[in-house]
Amino acid sequence: MKLLHTMVRVKDIDASLRFYTELLNMKLEKKKRLDDCELYFLNDEEGTTQLELTYNDETPENGYDLGSGFGHFAFSVKSLEEFTKKLHNLGYEYLYEPFDLTGKGTKIAFIKDPDGYEIELIEKVVW
Repeated sequence: MKLLHTMVRVKDIDASLRFYTELLNMKLEKKKRLDDCELYFLNDEEGTTQLELTYNDETPENGYDLGSGFGHFAFSVKSLEEFTKKLHNLGYEYLYEPFDLTGKGTKIAFIKDPDGYEIELIEKVVW
């Protein structure tokens, strides 16, 4: 069995597409119209992970209640230092600044997307 994709509902599709494509380098693979919504399928740079953004025709004015069960998405980054420059250039900020998780050089940081979904960024030590 293979996980095919994860779906999240978004309030502002333009802001979400900008965030995931410009900041996280995901590529919009396809769009699909259903009766009550538009689906946007994004792939990571390696084409191994897909995220489905669902933009409903009747979106709550204040967005969606994220609940307490969902934790975060996790993305690998080659360099948090380079990512930080890009993050700030695009007008975004960290939720939690980069820090060394293991004491051996593996760094993590957290950001939030436009809908408040948390995203962990991981820079792994290469031996």
